[in-house]
Amino acid sequence: MRCFTIENGKAALRKIPVPKLQPRQVLVKVHAAGLNRVDSLVLQAAAAGNIGSHGVSLGRELCGTVEEVGLDVQTLRKGQTIIAFTSGAIADYAVVDERTAVEAPLGNLTPEDAAVLPVALNTMHDALVTRGELKPGQSVLIQGASSAVGIMAMQIARELRAGLVIGTSRDTQRRALLLEHGADLALDTDDSNWVNDVLEATDGAGVDLIIDQISAPVANDNLRATRLEGRIVNVGRLGGNTGSFDFDLHAERRITYIGVTFRTRSIEETGAIIQKAWENLGPAVQAGRLRIPISRRYRLDQAGEALNDIARNQGFGKIVITMD
Repeated sequence: MRCFTIENGKAALRKIPVPKLQPRQVLVKVHAAGLNRVDSLVLQAAAAGNIGSHGVSLGRELCGTVEEVGLDVQTLRKGQTIIAFTSGAIADYAVVDERTAVEAPLGNLTPEDAAVLPVALNTMHDALVTRGELKPGQSVLIQGASSAVGIMAMQIARELRAGLVIGTSRDTQRRALLLEHGADLALDTDDSNWVNDVLEATDGAGVDLIIDQISAPVANDNLRATRLEGRIVNVGRLGGNTGSFDFDLHAERRITYIGVTFRTRSIEETGAIIQKAWENLGPAVQAGRLRIPISRRYRLDQAGEALNDIARNQGFGKIVITMD
């Protein structure tokens, strides 16, 4: 089978044996896989020697058909089409733990549409609902809203009847598109007045919740843009892993600051997050209200080109790789 992997700091398509199953795993024939920024970041870390890179398989999400089931699998069956949050998704076949998969909602979606949902939907349901405690009528600001995960966050907020949804992007064209994908207001954080714009839109109070994918350069302005006793959930660090933080302002505004990542979660914890997200949002996905635009499509033999594409950060939505 073909698999897109990192060897000695470089990514390439290689032939490897079809993997063996553990008791709670299934073997999936992959139809399509989503490419995420984290795949590019993993390659960068490997090239810099910051992580071991021997045989690291790329791809975190897929849509495919179950070909074989492990001895203790209870929820999936052979022949079933599923979507999964997993590793090694950019391949002809992938091994998936049943706890990280759900039946593919293909009523209104193609396999390509379905394949790009798991990372964004699971991440942002956890950030908005479980950690962010978003309630109907509350206001939310999504930092980095033009990313695929940000687009999903705005749509989920709208689905959950948020009172005001604000998205940010530094790109003029992308800001315009945010208004078509759930945002009531689109702001540029390079504009020194963006916090004032948030305050004006919220009658001087600030938003109830910020979902932050940028971090370092906007950290202190986020504190100013959040209401007293509001919440900030840190999902990503696209602007840098470290930076200044005004602890006094944080204390003064009595803000709850929450960090989230899947890197330190067990398979049981990850599975619980996935099941909760799909129980809550599955009907909206099937109805077509939650969908990520696909910016470009590539074949598996073009995976290297797709990885270069995502590193350039020029599209709006997701890059998908097809195996068929």
